[in-house]
Amino acid sequence: MIITITPNPAVDKSTSTEQLVPEKKLRCTEMVVEAGGGGINVSKALTRLGAPNMAIITSGGINGQQLEACLKQENILYNAVSVSGETRENMVVLETNSNNQFRFVLPGPTLDGTDADKILSALAGLPDKPKLIVGSGSLPPGFNTDFYARIAAYANANGIPCLIDCSGEPLLKAAETGVFLLKPNLHELSQLTGKEKLETGEVLDAARQLLQSGRCQMVVVSLGAQGALLVTRDQHLQVSAPTVKKQSTVGAGDSMVAGMAYQIWKNASPEDMVRYGVACGTAATMNPGTQLFQVADVNRLYQWLQQ
Repeated sequence: MIITITPNPAVDKSTSTEQLVPEKKLRCTEMVVEAGGGGINVSKALTRLGAPNMAIITSGGINGQQLEACLKQENILYNAVSVSGETRENMVVLETNSNNQFRFVLPGPTLDGTDADKILSALAGLPDKPKLIVGSGSLPPGFNTDFYARIAAYANANGIPCLIDCSGEPLLKAAETGVFLLKPNLHELSQLTGKEKLETGEVLDAARQLLQSGRCQMVVVSLGAQGALLVTRDQHLQVSAPTVKKQSTVGAGDSMVAGMAYQIWKNASPEDMVRYGVACGTAATMNPGTQLFQVADVNRLYQWLQQ
C-alpha cells in the first residue's frame, strides 16, 4: 500500500463567473466542493489508477467534517488525525470571458508539535509496512519546518522509499535527511543547490549534485510545459510533455507525483516512472477547474511517450 501524508489539507471550492469586477455583485455557477491538499490529491489520483493507498490527514472543525465527507464520497481510504482549529478552505474562480483562473489559498489552522507527533504516530502505528510514503503539500502554521525530514527519517529507518513534494525550508531539511525521490521544479532545484538561479545548461549538473551529496537516489526535475528531467546515478532522460489543449494547471503537479508513485508501486523502471508521471500531469491539464486526469487520457499519452 502507498501512504500519502497531508498535514495541511483543504476543502477546495470552485466556481465560475463571467468577469471579476470590483465592487460589483458577481453571479456565479454552482459551487463544486472537493477534498484537497497535496497528499489528498495524490491519493485521489492513485485511487483512480487502481493503486491501494491511504491518506493520513489532519481534520478539525466543521470544515474537517466536510473534508472527510468528501473523502468518503470518493471512496478514499484515510486516517484522520483530529486537531483543534478549523481545516482550511481554498477557492478557485474561473473568469469565463478570459479563461483565467484565480486561486485563493488560505493558511489553515495553527497547529503545534503535538499535532505533528500524532501524524508520526499514525504512520508508525500502521499494521503493515507501506510500499511507499508520499509527503506532499504545505505545512500548517505552527509546524516545525523539519516535519518532512522526520517523515524521511522514519522511512529511511524502516527501509521504505519516500517521495517528498514540498518547497522552501521543509524541502531543504527533508533533502538533508535523505529521501528516495525528490521532484523539484527549477526554483526549488536552485534552492537545493544554493544557487540564486539556474540556467538551462546547469540543470543536469545541479540534479547530479543532489545525488552525489546523498540527498536522494533519484531526481525528477519538473519543467512545466517542457515535461521533466529524470536523473539517476547511471543516466539522465528528458521527457517532453505532449502538446494538448490545456484547460487548467490545477492538480497537474500532484497528478505527476501520483503517476510516479503508481509506477514505483509497480516496480517499474525509472524511465517508465517519469514517462507515466508526465502523462498523468499532462492529462490533468486537459480538464477544467480542480479536476484531475481521466485514465483514458493518461494511457493514450503514455503510449505516445513510449514511442
